[in-house]
Amino acid sequence: MLYQILVHTPTWVWGVLLLLVWMGLSQTVPRTSRLRRVIALPLVACALSLYGTFAGFGTVDAAWVMWAGAALITVIWVASSDLPTGVRYHAEQRAFSLPGSWVPLGLMMAIFLTRYVVAVVLAMQPALSQDPAVAAIVASLYGALSGVFIGRMLRLLRLARGSSKRPADAASPVAWG
Repeated sequence: MLYQILVHTPTWVWGVLLLLVWMGLSQTVPRTSRLRRVIALPLVACALSLYGTFAGFGTVDAAWVMWAGAALITVIWVASSDLPTGVRYHAEQRAFSLPGSWVPLGLMMAIFLTRYVVAVVLAMQPALSQDPAVAAIVASLYGALSGVFIGRMLRLLRLARGSSKRPADAASPVAWG
């Protein structure tokens, strides 16, 4: 059965997986990232999460309530935590110095695998797309994963906003950790 699932998976899905792995692996090493990329990646991940919820459970109201609730709780939790040691914002370049992290790769794989497994299950048992319990569980997972991405972004934006209020000192970039 697993073989049949893999064989019937459209080729473009494997391309998306490779792209996500490449993007995630690129974040495992220290890097500099522009402000717009720090904003873009979480928004894209959030959009894909919303699309997954819509594609699987678009008409189930519980899915949207649970997605929003899980996202909100996770955003608040992650956004209020401290940034990792070594994160710095350089206001002149509008860029962040970021330490390497495996978290983005893990989050991307979690969203991809959730979407893949849900698509396979719904293809095999379409009636589950109308089951409020299934919709609530899957949407909660999507919402929580999106919340982590958005919360991480908000922490960085808070750092950037805080450093723009201080006098510029090119010799000592703002560090928060």
